[in-house]
Amino acid sequence: MNKAFIANPDLKMLFICSPGNPTGTLIPIDAIKRIANNTNFKGVIVVDEAYIDFAPPGTSAVSLIKEYANVCVTQTLSKSFGLAAIRCGYLMGSPELIQILTNAKAPYNVSLPTASLALASFSKEGLAVWESNTKTLNANRAKLIEDVKTIPSVGAVLGGNDANFILVQILDAPGGKPSNERAKAVYTEMAENRGVVVRYRGTDVGCEGCIRITVGTEDECATAIARLRELLV
Repeated sequence: MNKAFIANPDLKMLFICSPGNPTGTLIPIDAIKRIANNTNFKGVIVVDEAYIDFAPPGTSAVSLIKEYANVCVTQTLSKSFGLAAIRCGYLMGSPELIQILTNAKAPYNVSLPTASLALASFSKEGLAVWESNTKTLNANRAKLIEDVKTIPSVGAVLGGNDANFILVQILDAPGGKPSNERAKAVYTEMAENRGVVVRYRGTDVGCEGCIRITVGTEDECATAIARLRELLV
């Protein structure tokens, strides 16, 4: 992290995505602590952990909120809980910071149906489903990575692979170079004619020739692999 950037007195808020999108890479807790310990930085550090439930235990920055009053963590029910439709997330931080945010937010900004579903997801039964589904998705992710590496014209699987997706290089030929043209063609063909939607990420920094594949059920992952085999010979 650029020290001059952190020391900029105009910087009031810093967002850190961990794991990030599209690489699924965790930001180490020690790296966040170094920023928080920089006495020249007076702003708020917001750690976006939308995908943290797919990462190894003990990697969440929630452990820092009691130590640093300017560190807060946002999480969501959209990913591991599978409740994207209710559009509900939450923030954890020091009581002082929470009070400031509470004073600033709009009243009644979460509807009763959304709040009821969110609370139900944290019940004993809801957490049991969440834990089972998360374990299954992580196992499917490992198998997806293993299978995709066997496909001709697939290069490296980039990033930390700590989210519910993987980032895959598409090569111009077996053993060749990452190709944005071919990656985009694969994305288009799969979405329009093969019934599988992946994400083209070739225009992102460091992601030349890449597509992002979301981890699904065992059958969905197998279908994605089969369609890629058909196209990447």
